Amino acid sequence: MALIKWEPLREIEDIVDRYSRAMGLPMMRSGDLIGNGEWCPRVDITENDAAFQVRAEIPGVQKEDVKVTLDNGVLTLQGERHQEKEDKGLRFHRVERSYGNFIRSFTLPAEVDQKHLKAHFHDGLLEVEIPKSGEGRSRSIQVPVE
Repeated sequence: MALIKWEPLREIEDIVDRYSRAMGLPMMRSGDLIGNGEWCPRVDITENDAAFQVRAEIPGVQKEDVKVTLDNGVLTLQGERHQEKEDKGLRFHRVERSYGNFIRSFTLPAEVDQKHLKAHFHDGLLEVEIPKSGEGRSRSIQVPVE
């Protein structure tokens, strides 16, 4: 009979994780909220004078499994990372990588040119370029204070 080391903190994390999932709020071990999918890729959003740029890390995802949509000013990144199926007598001791669907959505400001979005995927990095339109930047109004 083998001795198994008791790790009370791991049990607490498991309880919190199961509770969060039951309540519809899936959480990662770090405590960050996951998006609407089963896992949540990290995203950087930057801006310069000409455009916004969204970069999402999605290693292990194939280009065919990535979808970028824009609907009513909301940019949505979605896709799926498939789990390797080669079991050939393997016993897993730990599985920490997440698999399944992911969905991330971002509301875009009114000053973007929605017709000229560009998306590029390479080496597990999805880059979406969102050019700014001249209309949104120059439009300002003064509101009278009563």
